[in-house]
Amino acid sequence: MRETEIRVGGVDSVTARGPADLIAIPEEAQRLGAAFREAGHELHLVGGTVRDALMGRADDDLDFTTDARPDDIVRIVSGFGPMWTTGIEFGTVGVHLNERQCEITTFRADRYDRITRRPEVAYGDSLVDDLRRRDFTMNAMALSVTGEHTFTDPFGGLADLARGLLRTPSTPEESFADDPLRMLRAARFVSTLRVTVAPEVRAAMTAMAGEISRISVERVQAELSKLLLGVAPREGLQLLVDSGLADHVLPELPALRMAADEHGQHKDVYAHTLQVLDQAIDLEESPDLVLRWAALLHDIGKPATRRFESDGRVTFHHHEAVGARMARVRLRALRYSKDIVDDVAQLVFLHLRFYGYGRGEWTDSAVRRYVVDAGPLLPRLHKLVRSDCTTRNKRKAAALSSAYDALEERIAQLREQEELDSIRPDLDGNAIMAVLGIPAGPMVGRAYKHLLASRMEHGPLGYDRAVEELKRWAADQQ
Repeated sequence: MRETEIRVGGVDSVTARGPADLIAIPEEAQRLGAAFREAGHELHLVGGTVRDALMGRADDDLDFTTDARPDDIVRIVSGFGPMWTTGIEFGTVGVHLNERQCEITTFRADRYDRITRRPEVAYGDSLVDDLRRRDFTMNAMALSVTGEHTFTDPFGGLADLARGLLRTPSTPEESFADDPLRMLRAARFVSTLRVTVAPEVRAAMTAMAGEISRISVERVQAELSKLLLGVAPREGLQLLVDSGLADHVLPELPALRMAADEHGQHKDVYAHTLQVLDQAIDLEESPDLVLRWAALLHDIGKPATRRFESDGRVTFHHHEAVGARMARVRLRALRYSKDIVDDVAQLVFLHLRFYGYGRGEWTDSAVRRYVVDAGPLLPRLHKLVRSDCTTRNKRKAAALSSAYDALEERIAQLREQEELDSIRPDLDGNAIMAVLGIPAGPMVGRAYKHLLASRMEHGPLGYDRAVEELKRWAADQQ
């Protein structure tokens, strides 16, 4: 183990065996480091690259900081591989080296107007000053790759990383005023890194939650997606709600806290929702953004549909339909793609369809409609419905699970008999026109829908029965 020079918590330098020994410096970083050293400049691995290396997390991309100005960076790296300069106005030059994306940024000493989050870009000459302007102490560590592997940690990031504590290099008020997006990033790191926020950070997030309105919707969406796809989204979401940030970026979630559900099992739907999210994650093969959004939003229609009945019951009739509309509105406002909006809304709309099956009310036709309405979302719907059972009554939970097992078995049986995943009428549009002797037009569409409904109700009709049914329908239209 080599000896390394470490600067920690404001101490200029000591010689010790320490953090640098824990970081395997990639070959790409060594090559770039040699080039910058030859040009007379510093080059440091920095930020999430150093943090993740210390945590033993794989990172395909490398982030660097340097005292070289952007034009000098371009000159130094121009022969290494494909280069991009889309961020050069902010001092960042990228180069693709051995399948790695390497981003190199000049030391920064930015000033913020505290109105937008766009800084007035200013270059600096001090590594420590550059680290001071970063979001959290665990992202404010650097490792030199231009000779001696000097580990620089002026704000105690290593100790905070070891404790799993999220703090800011400057005061959190200053940090969040410069860039309010950092408040959402704090919640994201709670989810992805399983860290906790320091009390002063939580207090600043609560006091400054309204500042998040300065951030573009696209950046909010990106942080929410990363949070939801983390290993512990419940903790990140709870921080958003407790700090008041959710009131501004996802108000439907805190609105669930005071709504009792129709089963009388939960004093608030918020706790139920977080449990459903946890249970949906347990059923995943890999992180699934659509399923996680559906679990989070599946009951958001309840506050708007809550009714107190004369017998003391609380009902939420049609909350799935209301919730589906609300999910569309929220996800569109967050600028999610049409596919994600449609899929999440459909899962919210269908999540209650299963209830009633356990009473034996479903015909084969109802099962077919369940499969067809879910379409390619059926595997996700299975997970969502199973996750929605959070009752502590073991007998009731077992009965619901058994009923859904039976439904899945019936779906499997029907699949063996029929092409459930691609149900179509027995006659297509051309056949309908030939049988009825009509041209293309609205009547062909209506006939197609009628034959599809017959197919759903009775299963495959075959050509002859389908022709008879079509002629009977056409006669009734006259």
